[in-house]
Amino acid sequence: MNIKKNIPNAITCGNLLCGCLAIVKCFEGDLVWAAYLVGIAAVLDFFDGFAARLLKVSSPIGKDLDSLADMVTFGVVPGMVMFQMIKHSMEITYLSDIYIGFENKTFSDWAYISFLIPIFSAIRLAKFNNDTRQSDSFIGLPTPANAIFICSIPLFIKTDLSFNQCFGSPVLQDYIFNKYVLCLVSCLMSLLLIANLPLIALKFKNFTWTDNKIRFIFLGLSVALLVAFQFVGIPLVIILYILVSIVNNIFFKKKV
Repeated sequence: MNIKKNIPNAITCGNLLCGCLAIVKCFEGDLVWAAYLVGIAAVLDFFDGFAARLLKVSSPIGKDLDSLADMVTFGVVPGMVMFQMIKHSMEITYLSDIYIGFENKTFSDWAYISFLIPIFSAIRLAKFNNDTRQSDSFIGLPTPANAIFICSIPLFIKTDLSFNQCFGSPVLQDYIFNKYVLCLVSCLMSLLLIANLPLIALKFKNFTWTDNKIRFIFLGLSVALLVAFQFVGIPLVIILYILVSIVNNIFFKKKV
C-alpha cells in the first residue's frame, strides 16, 4: 500500500530530476538537451497527476511536491535558458547536429530580465495552489506551457541552422534570436503567467464530442502543426492554446 501511495510522488521526483539535469545543461551551454529534458519532465508532470487519480492516492504532500518540482523545472530552467540565450544572442555558434554551444565573450546586462520568468512562475504556482477556480480550467498560462514555449526556441533555431546548410541564410535566427526580441518574450510570457485569462485544461472527464469539442479541436490542430513544422510547431502550439482558449471564453464557455 505504501508503494502504491508513492508511485505518483516518484514520478514527480523524476520531473524534478529532469529539471536539475536541465540546469546543468544550461551551465554547459547545451540548451538543446536542456529543452529535451524539459519535454521529458512535461510528460512526467502529466502522468504524476494521472497516476494519482488512477490509483486514488492524491494527497496534500503530493500537491506541494508537484509545485516544488514545477518551480525548478518549469520556473528556474526556462529562466536559465532565456538568460543564456539573451547573454549570447550575438555569439551563437552551431557546433553539431545535436548541440548548440556558446563562447564566453561579452556579457550583457539585458540577460537579467530573464529572471522575471522564475519570479512570475513562483507567483503563478502559489496562486494555483490557493485558487479554487482552477480545478477544471487554468487562470493564466500554466508554467509547463510557458517553459515548453521558451525552451523550444533553441530547438527551432537549431532546425533553422540545419536548413541553412542546404538552402542559404537562416531566417528564424536573424529575426528571433536577438536580445530585444528575447527580452520582449521574457516580459510577455511572465505577464501571461499571472494574467486573469481563463485557459482550457486538457482534463477529460469523458470523451464525448459535446463536452470536449474545444479540446479535440485543439489537439487535432496541434498534431497538424507538429507534423507540418516539427520543432517550429512547438511554440505555435502554445500560441494556438492561448487563442483557442480565448475563442472558448467568447463563444463556448457559459457565463457565471
